[in-house]
Order: sequence, then structure tokens, then C-alpha cells
Amino acid sequence: MLREGITEMVANQIWYHIKEGFRSIFTHGLMSFASVCMIVACLLIMGSFSLVAVNINHMLSDLEDENEFLAYVDDSYTEEEARSLQTRLESIPNVSVVTFISREEALQNFRNEQGNAALFQDLDPSTLRDRYSIHVEEIEGLSDAAAQVEQVEGIAEVRASLEIADGFVMLRNVASAIAIILVVMLVVISIFIIANTIKLATFTRREEIAIMKMCGATNWFIRWPFLVEGVLLGLFGGVLAYLAQWGIYGLIGKAMQESGILSIITMIPYANMASTVLLVFLAVGFVIGAGGSALAIRKFLKV
Repeated sequence: MLREGITEMVANQIWYHIKEGFRSIFTHGLMSFASVCMIVACLLIMGSFSLVAVNINHMLSDLEDENEFLAYVDDSYTEEEARSLQTRLESIPNVSVVTFISREEALQNFRNEQGNAALFQDLDPSTLRDRYSIHVEEIEGLSDAAAQVEQVEGIAEVRASLEIADGFVMLRNVASAIAIILVVMLVVISIFIIANTIKLATFTRREEIAIMKMCGATNWFIRWPFLVEGVLLGLFGGVLAYLAQWGIYGLIGKAMQESGILSIITMIPYANMASTVLLVFLAVGFVIGAGGSALAIRKFLKV
């Protein structure tokens, strides 16, 4: 019986804190609206740049799966001598797969790629060179791997699409750096606005708080509604930002599809990332709301 009474009392207190938190939000509608807008802006900027980085990482992964560069063996090497280079090439850091292609195989591949292979039937394999097809584990190290392969004695030339790989890596790094810088700035601003919203709430209810203290209410009993208010604002901003991000991502994808860019650049469907984005937005919104509330009540509701 006593246990049931304690459980009911705790449930009533929780409900009271939640109800008071909601009431305070609508009491200061303009400040609450500003707080939510800042949280939404913060999360949208963070989400947009993060999704750019995620999509670039996805494209880099595809390039790592498909990308290769060719290393041509010196003309003076026999096929046996050319094959002996494979062990040295495989020992180079970041090199994952090394495949030898003889002159004959290279000529056959060349004929297969041409529209009219009959024109090249009399072409002598000696006009081509033995070569290696080399795959890398991480595309960020493609330039270094190509440079080290070129230093191997017996390798006459290396052909690699370094500009494409370096361009994707740079774009991803820039997007990630901008996202981090802007998010830190906007999180600080959002926490400041949340804190001011809670300060306004404590000022408005200062007489009520004084009466509660006179009646023996604990400091934490007084603080909880303000913490709940901040957390609710943060979570509400997180949900709105999630829905807005979904719409923006869909519009960008539709625009790219209509322009034909999607034939070159592949976008990850938002549905594949929706649950992760929602959890991250809610977590960040919770941290912003709780952090701003804690900052405000720590100063204005001291023990």
C-alpha cells in the first residue's frame, strides 16, 4: 500500500513538471518560437553539411571499389621480368590488389573495346607494354600509392585519375569542417537563447517561486519544470528540423534527377538514413535544451 502511494506521488510530480513545462512554453510564446527556430536552423545546417559529407563518403567508397590505376612496365623487360615486379608492388602501403596484364591480354582488351575489332587484327602485341592494374584500399592515399609505384625499378609510367580522387576528398573535408564550425557556433547561440527563455520564465514566476519556497518546496522541485521546458523546446526543434531536412533533401534529389546530375552523382535515399538522422537531431536538441535550461536555473535559482 505504501509502495503504491509513493509510486502515485512520483507519477503526480512528473506529470506536474511536464504540465508546468508546457504551460511556460505557451506563456512566453515569442521567446519559445525564437528558441525553436534557432534550434531548427542549427540542426538543418548541421544536417545538410553532414549529409553532404555522408554522400561524398559513399561516392568515395564506390570509387575505392571501382577505381584503379595502371602501371606500365618498361619495354626492355621480358614478360617473366615484368611478372617478378608483382611482389614489390603488393608490398606498397595502401595497395590492395595487383593484377598483371600481359601485352597479349592488353591487345585483346583493346580490340574488345573498339567498335570494329577487325581493323586491329594485324596489330602486333609488341606495340603495347606489359602493365599492372592496381587497386587501393583508401582513395585518400591514391596519390602516395601512385608515386611509390612509379619509383619501383622497371615501372616506366603510371596513369591515375588523381584529380578526381583529390577533388572528392577535398570536398568531403571542406563540408565536414564547415559543418563542425557552424554547428559549434549555432549550438552556443541556441543554448544562449534557450537560457534567456528560461530566465524570462523564472522572472515571470518569481512570486510563485518565492511562495513555493516558503511552503517548503525543494530547489529541485522548483527547477524541474524549467528543465522540462528547455528539453521540450529542444525536442520539438529536433522533430521540426528532421521533417524540414527530409523535405529539403527530397527537393534537392528531385532537382538533381531532373537536371540529369544523378547519372553522375549518386545520392543515398533519405529513408536509408532517416532513423539515424532523427536520433541525432533529437539527441542534439535534447542537449541544447537541457544545457540552456541548466545554465539559466544554475544562475537564477541557486540553492
